[in-house]
Formats: sequence, structure tokens, C-alpha cells
Amino acid sequence: MKKALAFTALTLSVFALPLVSFAAINNVSDVGSLIINTINNVIVPVLFAIAFIVFLWGAFNAFILGANSDDVKEKGKNLMLWGLIGFFVMVSIWGLVNILTGTISFGNNSGPTGGTPKAGVQVGG
Repeated sequence: MKKALAFTALTLSVFALPLVSFAAINNVSDVGSLIINTINNVIVPVLFAIAFIVFLWGAFNAFILGANSDDVKEKGKNLMLWGLIGFFVMVSIWGLVNILTGTISFGNNSGPTGGTPKAGVQVGG
């Protein structure tokens, strides 16, 4: 498990390395937006993908591999539960962040502040 976690962290670091090149950073504001964009565009989708994979692996263990073994079936059910808990926590936090950004606005006075992104909608000019 530790090897898989280390490998995942190393892979994400290698893919994120071009995002933090010093040529793209001009001031402190760019650093903040770079960090926020990295979290929103890289880390959050990876976490959703990991939760989905955990859920699918648990379903595979519970219904296919664990057809004859109660222990394997129980482990699969636990993985499915943890995958669903991960989804619930991430979606709940996403909703709370949208409520906060919509209420407080955090200095963003242009465009909508909450909800999901819409394809084809261009903000600004």
C-alpha cells in the first residue's frame, strides 16, 4: 500500500511539474491562482477518479471474486462503502465551497460564482 501511495504521489508530482515552472509566475497573485487552478483541475478530478475506482474494485470483489467467499465479499462491501463515503464527502465539500463563494463572493465580482461549469459559455470578452 505504501508503494502504491508513493508511486501515485511521484506520478502526480511529475505531471504537475510543468504547472509550477517559474516562467509562468510573474507575481504573488499568479502563484495563488496557479495553486487554486491546480487543485481544481488536477487534484479534485484525481480524487473523484480514485473514489470511483475504489467503488468499482469493491463491487468487483463483492460480486465476482467473492461469490464463494464471505471474507472477500465483506472486504468488497467495505471498499464500496468507503468509495461512497469518499464521493459523499467530496460532493458535500464542493457544495459548501459553492455556498461560501456565492455568499461571500471573495472579491470575484464578474460572472456566476456557484454551480457547475457550462460548456460553450464565455465569460468576459
